[in-house]
Amino acid sequence: MKRSMKLLKGVLGGVALLMASAQAQAQTAGGSINVILNPEPPTLIYALNQQTPTQIAAGKIYEGLLTYDFDLNPQPSLAKSWEVSPDGLSYTFQLQEGVKWHDGEPFTAEDVRFSLQEMLADTHSRARANLSRIESIDLPDEHTIVITLKEPFAPFINTFEVSSAPMMPAHLYKGTDYRSNPANQKPIGTGPFKFNEWQRGRFVHVVRNDDYWQEGLPYLDSIYFQVIPDAASRLVALENGSVQVASFGDIDFAFLPQLQANPQLDITNKGYEFAGPQAFIELNHRDGPSADKRFRQAVQYAIDRDFIAKRIFFGAARPATGPISSVTKYHVADAASHDYDPEKAIALLDDMGLTPDANGKRATVKLLGLPYGDTWNKVSEYIKNSLSKVGVEVILESTDAGNWASRYSNWDFEMVVAYLYQYSDPALGVDRTYLSDNIRQGIYGTNASGYQNPEVDRLFKAAAVENDTAKRKALYEEVTAILVEDAPSAWLVELSFPTITNKSVKNVTTSAIGVAETFATTYIEK
Repeated sequence: MKRSMKLLKGVLGGVALLMASAQAQAQTAGGSINVILNPEPPTLIYALNQQTPTQIAAGKIYEGLLTYDFDLNPQPSLAKSWEVSPDGLSYTFQLQEGVKWHDGEPFTAEDVRFSLQEMLADTHSRARANLSRIESIDLPDEHTIVITLKEPFAPFINTFEVSSAPMMPAHLYKGTDYRSNPANQKPIGTGPFKFNEWQRGRFVHVVRNDDYWQEGLPYLDSIYFQVIPDAASRLVALENGSVQVASFGDIDFAFLPQLQANPQLDITNKGYEFAGPQAFIELNHRDGPSADKRFRQAVQYAIDRDFIAKRIFFGAARPATGPISSVTKYHVADAASHDYDPEKAIALLDDMGLTPDANGKRATVKLLGLPYGDTWNKVSEYIKNSLSKVGVEVILESTDAGNWASRYSNWDFEMVVAYLYQYSDPALGVDRTYLSDNIRQGIYGTNASGYQNPEVDRLFKAAAVENDTAKRKALYEEVTAILVEDAPSAWLVELSFPTITNKSVKNVTTSAIGVAETFATTYIEK
């Protein structure tokens, strides 16, 4: 019965899409909107990069098989329906018909197979981990794909949103060097908008896909993703109406009260449910003081997470108490976390033999800041100030988004401020940071710290294949306890970003993936 309901949901979702298309005449079609893009992404090829700026722009060009509602239930996208076998091993997707790539070539089941088995398995670290569980992929016809798993994987149905598994055109990439393919200069997807122009340092421009598979959509003629590096300029542009959409950390959180009082703007915290973003300090365990868990614990104790949540993010964040976010099903609410206690931090540093010199300095570490605007600069400054109070000198490092991702993925840091998405389930977005077999140099979103614990590996892997909810919960409670003790990362806050829109722009946030959605039904009310 449960499997039949999943199929029914897929069919009903397809009906909903048709209804949305039928309402096209009732909406105000046409026009263009300006969306803040901060910082500028390193690429728009979704299979090669999944950082937030790439998601925002590329999410209009590319699509996944599924999307997800605010309760994290799967909804149709390029797959119009799906069915899961009773043993949890077989997933059958029926694809939308009449879908074309932006160059006019038909989208078929072979594109899905190629994307999952070949390109993403090579270029996409998170997808690689998920897709490694596949035993085989069969194509009964050009609109049907059957995926058979090696063993059950509890959250597998949640692995098909666009950032987790963007569909890529086999006819352009098959048999090529994916990273140097000339097709990377002009992204080709199936989405409601086609790539038109990218003026580096200024904007990315996408235009209406007149051959989009959802009849009558999109409503907008085009979208300009405006690159505005200066925080004050972003605020002014939003308030004077020259840009209509801001999201994530585009606007300094200190201005949220001011923006909430602006009658021309709407603010929502919806649209980040699937991502479940959590900010943390990643510490390189390979050498230096961070190789000792006492130092990592001391860093945790030295930081006041309540201060960060309230005084830097102005309530748009919650203190993190462990590795698993509270928005996921398997969060451990009573984890024995490292509450703010500088005296405990000092005692741990003393125990390590890191005694203060004449200036009170015990150790020096470099902190690579997150290049996503002033709010994150304030986080780095706060960490520097907090650690100085326990005798740890922090040297701040800064760089652009592309180099930050390169340094992070190549282990070129001592400490780094980062935030990663948890993708609705620990087996999708948490364990990748701590599994020892996911230590992959040069691949973003892997175990960059070098942390290794065989028992953590065992527990995470057992939980991923366990379909019984109660048993999964017990496994995650065990692994959380170990991680809190080992302190491989210093967890900071769970982020609940605001999306700020001009009131004339409607349907910006329509699903749990927020501004990473296609904007197919976004329109301007005139």
